[in-house]
Amino acid sequence: MKQEELILERYGLALARIKEIPDESICGEAYRDYFMQMAEFVLLMDRTYELVVGGELRRMPMEALREHNHALYADILPAHYEESYANPEYAANRLGKSIGKCLSFLYTELRAMIPAAYEGNLFSMTMRAELLLEVYQLFVCATEECKEPDAEELRQILYWYVSDYYEAEFEEKSLTLLDADRDFARRIIMESDLSDLRYLYYFGEYITGSELQTAAHLNEMSSEKIKLMADTYTEGYRIGFEVTNKDISIKETVAIRYFLGFERVIRQAVLNFDRIGLQSTFCRAGSNIFQGRSVNKNGYFGANPNKQYDYDHREDMALFLDGALAERKICAVQSVFERHKELAALYGGPAVVESFGEEPFIPKNKEAACHLSEKQQKLSVANAGKIADIQNEYIKGEEHSFTIIAFPVPQIGEQYEEIFDDVVRINTLDYMLYRDIQQKIIDVLDKGVTVLVKGMNGNETDMKVQLHGLEDPKTQTNFENCVADVNIPVGEVFTSPRLAGTEGLLHVPRVFLNELEYRDLKLRFQDGFVTDYGCGNFEKEEDNRKYIRDNVFHHHERLPLGEFAIGTNTTAFFVARKYGIEDKLPILIAEKTGPHFALGDTCYSHEEEVKSYNPDGKEIVAKENEVSVLRDTDVSKAYFQCHTDITIPYDELGELSVLTESGEKFVIIQNGQFVLPGCEELNRALKE
Repeated sequence: MKQEELILERYGLALARIKEIPDESICGEAYRDYFMQMAEFVLLMDRTYELVVGGELRRMPMEALREHNHALYADILPAHYEESYANPEYAANRLGKSIGKCLSFLYTELRAMIPAAYEGNLFSMTMRAELLLEVYQLFVCATEECKEPDAEELRQILYWYVSDYYEAEFEEKSLTLLDADRDFARRIIMESDLSDLRYLYYFGEYITGSELQTAAHLNEMSSEKIKLMADTYTEGYRIGFEVTNKDISIKETVAIRYFLGFERVIRQAVLNFDRIGLQSTFCRAGSNIFQGRSVNKNGYFGANPNKQYDYDHREDMALFLDGALAERKICAVQSVFERHKELAALYGGPAVVESFGEEPFIPKNKEAACHLSEKQQKLSVANAGKIADIQNEYIKGEEHSFTIIAFPVPQIGEQYEEIFDDVVRINTLDYMLYRDIQQKIIDVLDKGVTVLVKGMNGNETDMKVQLHGLEDPKTQTNFENCVADVNIPVGEVFTSPRLAGTEGLLHVPRVFLNELEYRDLKLRFQDGFVTDYGCGNFEKEEDNRKYIRDNVFHHHERLPLGEFAIGTNTTAFFVARKYGIEDKLPILIAEKTGPHFALGDTCYSHEEEVKSYNPDGKEIVAKENEVSVLRDTDVSKAYFQCHTDITIPYDELGELSVLTESGEKFVIIQNGQFVLPGCEELNRALKE
């Protein structure tokens, strides 16, 4: 029997059995409601699958599409989430602490059938339907034996599901990233009538008025403006290869990540990439245990139905993670990359369009949610490092590049269209003007050995950042002159500082990092590492430290200062103040609105040996620190797989200056204004 026929038979058998569940009462009254809801959800997924494969979805009117889309996500929307089994608190209260955690996880895994149904992936739907039946049978048997279901036996069923299917699921995700023949999203983007907004419902993502309004706004724009936006994006990608002396001609694919509603620009970008010999791939943002869940989406995505839902389930792997599963994941990743090493070698890297403007998310910590133990945290960190090393073996950092650009969504406010236009202006600022001004800043910085950064207006920052020595200042530089290439918009100079001697307090009264708010964030450094930290989000200090450790440190015991930079995009700062959207800016733009410090890896992670040069011809030599240099002796200690930028806005910056070895001091910024000769143009926006 062919594989397709076998899957079809398995699916049919599973579905027939699931159809019987709503009429049964043989698993114990306490659990009957749960399994009825799970069965009804799977049957909804089957109807969705039939709508897709039968072509009826494309014939449905807008209102019917909207109603169906809402039905798929209604149970996890904030209005219904408090009484949803997807909410670990509700599940624990109804089903018991241990069993509730497991069954809440099972529901979130069943919800991964939504993208599977739209993509016609019957294997993905079958494995999850069979998982539901295996769990259901456990409860049926327990009832027949007049006993409670065994929580550990339930956990073991879920454990082996993750272990057995990890390789297949990782392969599926990898191929959507590397193989242009996996063209589900590309066909929708390139073949749909984008003036008929029904196309947004063909992806299987949650669609709100925001995505519809974004698409409608872009449809009103001239072809010239759309092309300008797409050209800035794709040229940034191409130039990224050029300035780092990488050969783009040996690459054949580029992974486009973006938010739905932006298809008109993405279609032009696909055409642009085609012209330079790159086929575009589209990988959906993760929605299951194998891909990981996160408030911060990575791939193509629609609206987030409920960020608290993603936050609650971000550590579901805590149910299973042990040494054996960690090793299974490593072997699976190695095996998949080895099978597809030719595709991996042709992959050029991601081209990312970020969205911003949604209401800031302040998560609620729930005891009933899964949390990695200290042992699991260490195992997770080590596992991520090993997987990153394997990936870098097949997708070599010294050969691939990226680009990132960001645009607002309608939730940013009533002035959305004006803000959008101003962001387009920010993203297309004069490359040459900023290049020349930033070179003046770099010329002064290269004279120094220490940078001093001091806060004002309630900001208590007092930092000393140590710079590397230059063997030949005539041909070498510490700082990269960052204009509009991989990191759009223009506006920063950055370096990898020396850790030894880098010390002090970094303080920001309010900052948003990866969509999470931090109040009164304080980080104390000694020899380049954070030695103490805290914030004011929660009443208990231990909750604040855990919040930082989980979401900034990513479970590492400590992190170094991987980057120091000076943002110069005062226009972006002015626009943020003009519309009062400082709290909604993405890191990509916010980091350009003042000096910033990045925790974790340097900007040159896995690319330390690649020679790169500033526009003035000088080689950038400050590409590593005392940690990343360990890659030559023990690569597991060299990288952290994270990089988080923390920015001090200009109006909280009392002084930024550089000290030379002889003690001479050059002030670059004072009382929020650029005072270095040649930088006067930057103050125009600040004065406004």
